[in-house]
Amino acid sequence: MNLKRVAAAGVLVAASAAVFVVFVLGAGGGGPREPVQITVPPGAILSEVADTLAARGVIRSQRIFGLYARLRGDDRRVKSGMYELRTSSSWDEALEHLTLGTVLTRLMTIPEGFRLRQMAPRIAQITGTAVDSVVALMEAPGIERRLGVPGPGVEGYLFPDTYRFAPGVPVESVLNAMVERYQVVWTEDRRSRLAELEMSEAQLVTLASIVQAEAREVTEMPSISAVYHNRLRDGWLLQADPTVLYALGGPRSRLLYAAIDSVADSPYNTYSQRGLPPGPIGAPGEAAIDAALHPTQEDFMYFVARPDGSHHFTRTLAEHNRAKADARRAWDRLAAGIDGSDGSSPNPR
Repeated sequence: MNLKRVAAAGVLVAASAAVFVVFVLGAGGGGPREPVQITVPPGAILSEVADTLAARGVIRSQRIFGLYARLRGDDRRVKSGMYELRTSSSWDEALEHLTLGTVLTRLMTIPEGFRLRQMAPRIAQITGTAVDSVVALMEAPGIERRLGVPGPGVEGYLFPDTYRFAPGVPVESVLNAMVERYQVVWTEDRRSRLAELEMSEAQLVTLASIVQAEAREVTEMPSISAVYHNRLRDGWLLQADPTVLYALGGPRSRLLYAAIDSVADSPYNTYSQRGLPPGPIGAPGEAAIDAALHPTQEDFMYFVARPDGSHHFTRTLAEHNRAKADARRAWDRLAAGIDGSDGSSPNPR
């Protein structure tokens, strides 16, 4: 037999085998396409990844898959992380996910007004870090400098929003993403308005955090903002209950005068300390920031909460006292016997 013909036949057989391997073994098994989760640890080599893929039914023939990946130059391009792949996947499909790093992600929602210690459990869940460790990182000395926010600390500067992260993402990456989202809020127009108000960014965000804590209806935020702007202008005490609750360490069903007096020396007690507190008391959303930047042009000096969550805004102490009495009667009708005569404070006076 002609040796050249034999050699050619051998090449043809080898090529056919290669085509068979790629298009049959690498085309997926044609079985059920069930979702499975796999984790590629940092530094994992391709053979380890291929073993995991085969064990979970994503591919067949891990050895030939590894050879195919090397021929494509993908053996060093696999990215670590958690993936959701499908059983009976083609090699190309599996490699596309692994080399593009399309890792599994989960949603993390931070509501508006949340304080750092309210955020910590949600960040802990997405990062797989203990809550205490998350709090320690969030409250670490100098964290505001590292993240590029005014401070003090990062309270108020981790923007409330819905985020998507890969499970196990480092806490620092989550904090960076939240600060980046906060910084997007500060458009050129908003900074221009900030300059018109002659307020610092820290002062504005602090005011916005108080507005956020007081408001139940977004439409009332500019009016609440007006009350506090007017009080600051005239040198009045802000007397904002949320700042006292922050000094006390968290919410209470009722804020009694005795509790207010117990933190009289706190710089966050706006019943005893003039001006804004040293920093934000929670994370204001975009609407609260805009309300702090654009208060209504009204000479309101007081407001009182109604049972439905709305507020009655007034200009004089006499008007405020009447509004407070009306609100008290409404609260009494809602919950008989609770009339606030036990020393609970109004909202703000």
